[in-house]
Amino acid sequence: MNDTFMKEKPVLPLILSMSLPMVLSMLVNSLYNIVDSFFVAQISEEAMTALSLVYPVQNFINAAGIGFGVGINAVIAFYLGAGDHEKTDQAATQGLVLAVIHGVVMTVCCIAIMPVFLRMFTSSEAVIELGVRYSIVAFAFTLIVTVSMAFEKLFQAVGNMKTTMISLMCGCITNIVLDPVLIFGYGPFPEMGIEGAALATGIGQALTLAIYLVVYLLRPIRVHIRRQYILPSKKMVIKLYSIGIPATLNLALPSLLISALNAILAAYSEVYILVLGIYYKLQTFIYLPANGIVQGMRPLIGYNYGAGEHKRVSQIYQIVLCMSGIIMVLGTAICLLIPGQLIGLFTHTEATIQAGETALRIIGAGFIVSAVSVTSSGALEGLGKGTPSLLISLCRYVVVIIPAAFLLSRFLGAVGVWNAFWITEVITAIISIYVYRKVIAKPAEPVNGQDERRMRQ
Repeated sequence: MNDTFMKEKPVLPLILSMSLPMVLSMLVNSLYNIVDSFFVAQISEEAMTALSLVYPVQNFINAAGIGFGVGINAVIAFYLGAGDHEKTDQAATQGLVLAVIHGVVMTVCCIAIMPVFLRMFTSSEAVIELGVRYSIVAFAFTLIVTVSMAFEKLFQAVGNMKTTMISLMCGCITNIVLDPVLIFGYGPFPEMGIEGAALATGIGQALTLAIYLVVYLLRPIRVHIRRQYILPSKKMVIKLYSIGIPATLNLALPSLLISALNAILAAYSEVYILVLGIYYKLQTFIYLPANGIVQGMRPLIGYNYGAGEHKRVSQIYQIVLCMSGIIMVLGTAICLLIPGQLIGLFTHTEATIQAGETALRIIGAGFIVSAVSVTSSGALEGLGKGTPSLLISLCRYVVVIIPAAFLLSRFLGAVGVWNAFWITEVITAIISIYVYRKVIAKPAEPVNGQDERRMRQ
């Protein structure tokens, strides 16, 4: 595959060709999240609460896989743009090895901590038992998740978005089909309850990885996993982690945020914990498509930045910002018009539905402006600027929102927590614009001591 199209093709058609496959696959993935939670909610409200409490740890696992994958993606794209194909192969190989190590460590640790973690937020033995049962099965597939993410970002780095789209969609559709079958025991399958939901997820993830492996072996791409690069190179490992760690923290911060908000809301009622869990399932339908566009943007920005095409970098950023904004407008409209119907997908308790309606309408006020921070953070990751991207995420998920939620809840109760969301988005958007403009003004650094002239060839 010839990757020079990333600096030669007109910008808008290029972004559409890279992003639309990811948007489609992300929409299917977000649909899976909603369907999965819908079927779990049919088991009991306790099962849905357990799923909400497990979500931060599950999100952390995904964040570690995706975040380190972003590091792999950015390094490969940068070296491709600079024309250094030996380094691209080295980055891909060592990135995959590290992804395997991450998967093994997280499998053991996350399963071990779950009983203690759940008891931090609830005293209900039924909820704790359901959460532990779900976690043991779901987290057994952690290694598959981390390796799959590494291959996903490898394909994206060379502009092969169709493979990523097909793999993700096949995994998600399999997941959706198996959810009711394994949860309720249709046909020859036993009724597994909440473990069935976890197993359906794991089987879908395994299928996604299988497709990546088959395509990689049968239709080689320009980046290769090579045996001679398996032993770690200090410089390459540092480069991968310098982007991967901030990107992981970017994606893991919502886990910290959700846990903190659960602790604040627990002082009022477990109903609000359930509402927060439902919100985070619903908001994936809005943010995942936007993240699909950002995923399509990352290799484009990294490649063009490495190639010295700074004007195209600016054009890519501006177009993606507009596209993300359009998605957020649609998300805001949905939350304002039919909040009750959305919450009603997961519970039939009137008090919960009313509390959820209020939450969606208030939180939705910040969706549109959040496009600025989402796009800026993703663009900085694509440029290999992990630390500035992390700064934006820290503001969005920790520095502003947690203190604001705590203080506002003292005056407004649970409603104060919902208002903290839109206030945070406005403040973070302002910070994002400043950080991005400051970073983008600096020229790309030479690769391995090569001068800027080679990067522009």
